[in-house]
Amino acid sequence: MREVDVLGVRVEMPTNQPIVLLRERDGGRYLPIWIGAAEAAAITYAQQGVVPPRPLTHDLMRDILVALGHELTEVRIVALRDSVFHAALIIDGRVEISSRASDAIALALRTGAKVLVESSILDEAAIVVSSEEDDEVERFKEFLDQVSAEDFEHPGNPE
Repeated sequence: MREVDVLGVRVEMPTNQPIVLLRERDGGRYLPIWIGAAEAAAITYAQQGVVPPRPLTHDLMRDILVALGHELTEVRIVALRDSVFHAALIIDGRVEISSRASDAIALALRTGAKVLVESSILDEAAIVVSSEEDDEVERFKEFLDQVSAEDFEHPGNPE
């Protein structure tokens, strides 16, 4: 397992499909994970510290864990099958619950839990960024500083 940082969310053009970008903490690989618009908004809200007027699903999950006296120790991206990332929530260091990768990341950001990725997944799906491409990553980070969760909301979608 390798620890990763959540760099943020961007919209891939021309498909308008959101991706969350993870960066290997002690290495140079980046892992893009395509996600849904609702999950993109949830991740962006957490990174920007937005507190909605009522709890979103991931806020509710965090609050339930806290109220029951449990802790999300870490999330793990454990499998890549048919281009779909699978994750596990590790509660109190011993209980494992299956999760979508995007939900696990959104919850990890709300609880401060570590995000880990199986080394084999990084070997298979991560990209290595050259020094030229590193400039693009910096532009991406600047973009993340400017994007808001509302950019991922669809008209007519109340949630």
